Amino acid sequence: MIRTLFIIAYTVLATVFWGSIVILASFINKNGRLPHEIARFWAKSILWASGVKVAVIGFSNLNPASPCIYMPNHRSNFDIPVLQAYLAVQFRWLAKAELFRIPLFGQAIKRAGYISIDRSNREAAIESLNTAAKMIKAGMSVLIFPEGTRSHDNTLRPFKKGGFVLALNTGVPIVPVIIHGTGGIMPKKEIQIKPGNVILEIAAPVQTANYSKKTRDDLMEKVRSIMCKSIELQRRKHSTSASGGTITLKWGCREFQKDNKGKALC
Repeated sequence: MIRTLFIIAYTVLATVFWGSIVILASFINKNGRLPHEIARFWAKSILWASGVKVAVIGFSNLNPASPCIYMPNHRSNFDIPVLQAYLAVQFRWLAKAELFRIPLFGQAIKRAGYISIDRSNREAAIESLNTAAKMIKAGMSVLIFPEGTRSHDNTLRPFKKGGFVLALNTGVPIVPVIIHGTGGIMPKKEIQIKPGNVILEIAAPVQTANYSKKTRDDLMEKVRSIMCKSIELQRRKHSTSASGGTITLKWGCREFQKDNKGKALC
């Protein structure tokens, strides 16, 4: 418990420090790119203090030059620093409105250009999706949790349709992102924070051009199927055989995932 209290205290101090820098940077850089990059340092420092090591699979599926919608599963509050630190492209979060009401943190993420979404208010949620659509059309990727909230166990909750409506309206691909391991670090409704290893898996983009409003459920099922298969594979294996130019990742060691030339990917 002492360790957890230390991490919480560190997180508060790191948020005050880096959040202040993000707010200051937002006055210099109006498009949010610099604040987003600065926020990576905040995220990495929290992961370091917590003893969380992250490896990335499917790095080659990232295309910084083309906007898309990233859709990760959601197991833990630690999903946020993992994604911020290691999803190594520019993107803007669609995050629950409650986060924007946290002192300083809320100001920082607002100044970084992240989008508040209130799922309890249909009109406000639609307006948030419209804001996200404008960002996408301007060339910026966005990230949204399709489940809408954290899962209690290692299964996917039912998907919300908002992100898929956004994808169909903008015509951009959906990139499924599967996070493995954060549930054991800080499960939902638990305070204790444990060290651990996390895999951030970036799946191949799912093209949306051949889908329509009538086949939206098919698109949702395709994305869900990709994520479910990955989660099931990790259940059966406690190591990952890499694809796309990567080698086997080993749990329980300090080694990061490497490409076939031995270069660390994260």
